[in-house]
Amino acid sequence: MDKFEKIEQEIEGYTQDRQPGTEKDMEPRPIAEDENYKASGKLENKVALITGGDSGIGRAIAILYAKEGANVAIGYFNEATDANDTVNRLLEIGVKAKAYQHDLKSEDDCKQLINSIVSDFGTLNILVNNGGVQYPQESLLDISAEQIQETFATNIFGMMYLSKAALQHLTKGDTIINTSSVTAYRGSKTLIDYSATKGAITSFTRSLSQSLAEQGIRVNAVAPGPIYTPLIPATFSSDKVEKHGQETALGRRGQPSENAPAYVYLASNDSTYVTGQTIHINGGDYISS
Repeated sequence: MDKFEKIEQEIEGYTQDRQPGTEKDMEPRPIAEDENYKASGKLENKVALITGGDSGIGRAIAILYAKEGANVAIGYFNEATDANDTVNRLLEIGVKAKAYQHDLKSEDDCKQLINSIVSDFGTLNILVNNGGVQYPQESLLDISAEQIQETFATNIFGMMYLSKAALQHLTKGDTIINTSSVTAYRGSKTLIDYSATKGAITSFTRSLSQSLAEQGIRVNAVAPGPIYTPLIPATFSSDKVEKHGQETALGRRGQPSENAPAYVYLASNDSTYVTGQTIHINGGDYISS
């Protein structure tokens, strides 16, 4: 039995009562770090910002970026304990790291976040737009105007605000990586507004990649499937949490550590001829054409 199968047996159904959820309260904790990963300095002398970097996929990305030599800034909403835990791990690895509390829904916050990072780190080379929320509803009729505004403002408006602010500092060879979702491709009957934002992210990625190609700035996305992150217990009932991911071809949910290498690839010189693309990591939940 491998570690992924083992953790599946240990996960019980439980919920959290706020978005986007906290990793410190999860038992067992998601697998953020693969001890067998072999780094090779692919991101040395780079500075990366990862929103939602306090936990889940964001934490896993931050750890691999640090192992590959990047200095790492993480953005978080209100999960200070998770953010501090992640920064401490990055410092143990031996890179410069700092966490910044901010609100993706505020353009002013996004501008200030970018300015603070450039002031503290001296530059910015990699922007990972990863923060997001989701609120399930049984029917479109149940989705309030306030929920639509919250979901779009967090998931896509904030991504555009941050990318816009970052462009003043990004230069040839730098990258933007956006977190999309399998729901952008196969849909979700209970996550209609969330899926719509992820579809928007896919189109935003394709369009921005064309806009920035002449500047030598690449823009790509990763579309995770059912991944064990704090967003899952913060979203679903205990029964759905326990069964999460069982419908995939591989028969289990994925772990954050299984997503992070794709973000390393897209940020590094391994992908110099890749832009406007989406990498699907979903255990066979959706087969991309």
